[in-house]
Amino acid sequence: MLSNTQRTQIKKGAHKAVLETEKLHQIIDESLIAHVAINNESSPVVIPMLAWRVDDHVYIHGARNSRLLRSLKDGAKTCLTFTLFDGWVLARSAFHHSAHYRSAVVFGSFEVIDDNSEKDRLLNIFIEQIAPGRTDEIRLSNDKELTATELLAIPLTEASVKIGKHGVNDDRADLDIPVWAGVLPYRTVVGPLETTEDLSDTIEKPDYHAAYGERWYQNEN
Repeated sequence: MLSNTQRTQIKKGAHKAVLETEKLHQIIDESLIAHVAINNESSPVVIPMLAWRVDDHVYIHGARNSRLLRSLKDGAKTCLTFTLFDGWVLARSAFHHSAHYRSAVVFGSFEVIDDNSEKDRLLNIFIEQIAPGRTDEIRLSNDKELTATELLAIPLTEASVKIGKHGVNDDRADLDIPVWAGVLPYRTVVGPLETTEDLSDTIEKPDYHAAYGERWYQNEN
């Protein structure tokens, strides 16, 4: 069950609030992009970052001189948002057009992961999440690379989830308008792989479909 705090209470569209921790994990794992908020010297800034989950923490990484990471590494309060767009809802009236979506908001503060061996483990988990089996084949990060990389973690102790999947909600007076109404779905398709030009012809394409399920590209021709 997700936390219930003043910041996580959903007031607008409260019927779309979801309290299952599993739904929070699914949105983060599928999105892999967090929009991270910071307050810099002149104004608030929201920056998109690659992000991944391991158990009950979310991780972001980057260069040590990153403005975002420098702002967050000392424990400043922040907010992360994850959004998956699932489709347009096309109604009989302009007013009732809307969207299907899944969104999550995480509140808290980041902590720094300093140990290089732990950095290596967590970064390799990220690679395995997007390309299963790849860390067995590639050159892993060396100490110099790991030292140059800032890795931050935020716990999922305060978060909210909102899911809109309501379909068409036309006014009764508009039901006889002779126009199509329904949902225009959006789907993320992963693949097919695009081989780099300098790759040897003897190397076969890997199969990463296990990480993506129904989102994996299927050639229908």
